Amino acid sequence: MSLATLLLGAINISSSHAADPKPDAVVKTKSIEARLFLDDRIKADAALAADCLREGKKWLDRNAAEAAAARKADPQFFRDGAWDFERKYEIRSVVADRYVSILRNDYMNTRGAHPNSDVNTILWDKADTKRISIRPFFTETADNGATMKAMAQAIVASLRAEKKKRDASETATDEWFKAVAPSLLKIGAVTLAPSTESGKSSGLTFHYPPYAVGPYAEGEYVAFVPWETLKPYLSAEGTRIFGGARPKGDAE
Repeated sequence: MSLATLLLGAINISSSHAADPKPDAVVKTKSIEARLFLDDRIKADAALAADCLREGKKWLDRNAAEAAAARKADPQFFRDGAWDFERKYEIRSVVADRYVSILRNDYMNTRGAHPNSDVNTILWDKADTKRISIRPFFTETADNGATMKAMAQAIVASLRAEKKKRDASETATDEWFKAVAPSLLKIGAVTLAPSTESGKSSGLTFHYPPYAVGPYAEGEYVAFVPWETLKPYLSAEGTRIFGGARPKGDAE
């Protein structure tokens, strides 16, 4: 092998490592290696970054404590290595230059049969610098009320269509969809979907991790509810921020 080839290989390896993002927080012990990442747009907003970091570091510390306790109780389960955990915060959309939807994705490998993953969401109000729910966008959001029932029905219809695309219709059953309850706290992790109309949201996307609405092998699901479906239930603020259509790339 020539010196030039060796040098080229070294450059490529160096470039690859240089491209790896640096974690924003890390916990590394004999029992666990856990990392936390914030995307650049989150880090550009000091209040939002601080909020995500505060939550994320608590997650790191809690899992480090659990890993240490597990290692002490059953050290044989760590023969293949320490637990491997990772959390990523990524902005999904910014609507009306105020409402920021964030996806929070977790990866967890405790050296079991397979790694696990989870997804949750955050809705951040830039004007008030705090987390909020989708409640302000609707005239009412009572459990089992008209809004939540319509939302749940639309979610299930979207999930059925997605399962059909994946040739997974055999799991498109009420048993798997029972987690989609007509309650703001139980219906699923929600984000404001981007829109073809600038500054608007085309509707709501609901994010479900493996096992939530289907077997592990089916992976995550995302259900989309267009704003027109929810139009009868929108508040003045909801009417202001919703509009347009879901971009083709977002659906894919």
